[in-house]
Amino acid sequence: MKIAVIGAGIIGVTTAFELAADGHEVTVFERRGSVAAETSFANAGLIAPGYVTPWAAPGMPGKVLGHLFAKHAPVRIRPGLDAGTIAWVWQWWRACRLRTYQANRLRMQRLAVYSRERLHEITQALKLDYERADGYLVLLRSAKDLAMAQPGLASLAELNTRFDTLDAAQCRAAEPGLNPDMPLHAGIYLPDDEVGNCRQFAHLLRHAAQQRGAKFRFHTAVKKIVAGASPQVVHLYSPPEDPAPLTAQAEGPDSQAADTQPMAFEAVTEHFDRIVVCAALGANALLRPHGLKLPLLAVHGYSITAPLRHNENHPDQGPRSALMDERYKVAISRLGSRVRVAGSAEIGGAAEHQYSAGLETLYKVLHDWFPGAARMSHAQRWKGARPMLPDGPPVLGASGIENVWLNLGHGSSGWAMACGSARLLTDGIAGRPPGIDPDGLGIARLRLG
Repeated sequence: MKIAVIGAGIIGVTTAFELAADGHEVTVFERRGSVAAETSFANAGLIAPGYVTPWAAPGMPGKVLGHLFAKHAPVRIRPGLDAGTIAWVWQWWRACRLRTYQANRLRMQRLAVYSRERLHEITQALKLDYERADGYLVLLRSAKDLAMAQPGLASLAELNTRFDTLDAAQCRAAEPGLNPDMPLHAGIYLPDDEVGNCRQFAHLLRHAAQQRGAKFRFHTAVKKIVAGASPQVVHLYSPPEDPAPLTAQAEGPDSQAADTQPMAFEAVTEHFDRIVVCAALGANALLRPHGLKLPLLAVHGYSITAPLRHNENHPDQGPRSALMDERYKVAISRLGSRVRVAGSAEIGGAAEHQYSAGLETLYKVLHDWFPGAARMSHAQRWKGARPMLPDGPPVLGASGIENVWLNLGHGSSGWAMACGSARLLTDGIAGRPPGIDPDGLGIARLRLG
């Protein structure tokens, strides 16, 4: 079949690869000049299925309220929320009920485990190198933090996820670069979890998709989709007159890739057999004219990436793999010779404005655990919009609009669920039985909710 994929973040790229590997004629439309140029650009890089859970959880509303006036907080709400955001918060609050949370947690974790398996299959088959490292250590600053982590540990046990509860000395043995003067009560170590450079993987997989015949059209905005037996994509090629550099260092070959074929400068209509919408926050503009409005919200996150100092007298300076400061929900990741600190969940505010509060928490956590390990004068700051549905899981599969399919709404776990989501969608289009139970991942969940 001839299939259009709209969006070239990590979700769109993995979808394009799976469809092309399945023998379809794939064309990817991306408004930016590169793959993984927005939400996937500088995320934490964590692949930790046991910690992929809905943000809508029992007790979360109270925690969010408790963070409103804290200097360092994992969640922040900017003043002046619009009506759409308030409606989303209401739906999120309703999804915090225990039974709803438990069902959605199992759905997300089942998908994340399946996705990790598929990621390993692709990585091994294509021999990809994307700065990955094994192991994930959750740092617990106090006995209270350990007590609050117990429900999460019970969830890990239910999933048969391997983990060890470490004391402070064992944590420092696993990560010798940890600040010895920083109070540390315990840690949770997950040996099967990992970290990897999401954007670099996206570039490598884009080339693998192209080798299988996929075409990528960059600087091309999709203006409209027309449903039907032979659905249409109306798109416009709009290269920037004076392209501005990306706000962080490129991480892969051809980061500012040329179009794969010459494009006209007026709107063009093309026919396809199927359309797959992976356009994240841009999806509603395409779906709304067909009567479908998804409750997607931009929950912004921040990251700082800096080169690690080279010190022969202290070869363990910086992290070996990935860590999470459980109190502040901030991840510290080793990506080759760099360290990335990522976190914050910011609702409201301007997408283009980096608020100092979110960044200051990242600086604090890095300094707490690895003081002086990074060359902060060379740090690159990033803010990205995570496309989040109020109840947590993404929406995959047929949209209810004729020959239009969906793969979006992964929130902060897109990298952890991308490969599995793409495989499920490809199997669905082919009419094959899915690799896992897709219950609760389709559009019906949102229509019934």
